[in-house]
Amino acid sequence: MKLLKTILPGLLLCIAIAVAAIVLGKFFPSLGSGLFAILIGIVIGNMNFGSNEALRAGVKFSESKLLYYSIILLGATLTFQSLVDIGWNGLAFILIQMSATIAFVIWLGKKLGFEEDFRLLMASGNAVCGSSAIASTAPAIKAKVSDMAVSITIVNLLGTVLMIVLPGITSLVFNNEVLPSSALIGGTLQSVGQVVASGSIIGEAVKDQAAVFKISRIIFLAAVVFILSRIKNAKHKEGPKLSKGSFQLSSILPWYVAGFFILCIINTILQFPETITHPIKIFGNYLEIIALAGIGMSVKIKDLIKHGWKISAYAGGIGLFQITVALILIFLFIL
Repeated sequence: MKLLKTILPGLLLCIAIAVAAIVLGKFFPSLGSGLFAILIGIVIGNMNFGSNEALRAGVKFSESKLLYYSIILLGATLTFQSLVDIGWNGLAFILIQMSATIAFVIWLGKKLGFEEDFRLLMASGNAVCGSSAIASTAPAIKAKVSDMAVSITIVNLLGTVLMIVLPGITSLVFNNEVLPSSALIGGTLQSVGQVVASGSIIGEAVKDQAAVFKISRIIFLAAVVFILSRIKNAKHKEGPKLSKGSFQLSSILPWYVAGFFILCIINTILQFPETITHPIKIFGNYLEIIALAGIGMSVKIKDLIKHGWKISAYAGGIGLFQITVALILIFLFIL
């Protein structure tokens, strides 16, 4: 009861922000509830009211635990069948696109002078699935909450811009042909919601196929978290300390990423019916929006202003790179 009383004020505020974001998301579906949750959270978090010490525990609970639970539940809605659906050529496209994105984002961030943790979070978010990937990677590399909050904000804003731009590119380059258009949208955009919204601008067939490409990227979430944590640990000569003859799953992957991966395997084997996966997906989405509200409250506007032009150059460079590489790979592997 004491713990509940401690977290309740901040948790209730995050839930209230999430409700407002969901309502706004209904009116502006192309932007999505998650982006509204972050933006409202930023506004409130930078007010005197939002900085109240009594809110801190509940906000921290929302931005960490709830997001971890949403990541685990995401695994129950995915199967490895998506990798079969896109075929070997589609799989090669996804793997090369993700690898190139990670390498470029880390390189460009270093050139612009950003800290390593921020670069790794941006790499994860842009290569895989936005907010969920960043939240999965942050504890694995021991990143600061402020770095996680800013990277989630930038990745969501970049995805919103690309969501509008990509249908125009597919119309010009592919004449909205289903497979290459789907590959560009599903292989580039940061969140599932953005993929669905962008694909819907072109048509139902593109929306559905783009979602398959996107889900294929999400399936590699565990692998990306593992690789980025190894990159961080290798540079700082850190690693899991295990006693002889012992094994800990957490030494390879954070517990919530392991949970995501295990549920994905179980769902692939058992094929959960939609009556189970649909409510899980909705509940997990609600948890994520509440968590994004808490993460938004951790963003300080002065931090965004401090790196203003560099962040804009970083996001713009990432977007241009992803589109360019995706188009090249589509002509090599898809067409």
